[in-house]
Amino acid sequence: MSRKGNCSDNAVIGSLHFSLKSEEFVAQLRVSLTSSITIEKVINYMYYSNYIRPFSKLNYHSPVEYRTVAA
Repeated sequence: MSRKGNCSDNAVIGSLHFSLKSEEFVAQLRVSLTSSITIEKVINYMYYSNYIRPFSKLNYHSPVEYRTVAA
């Protein structure tokens, strides 16, 4: 963690939380979520985000694919 008032390390995790909430949990607002459903959704989103989802800043590759191509 950074010192007080230095929020540069919070930007990445804040972006992840925003994306996770907006893409996975918006449709589930009126449905009660159990712990197991929430954990499953987070695991599925992390897999999607790392292995499938293309990012424009990575030349439209997924992070894992980009690392493989770069190596």
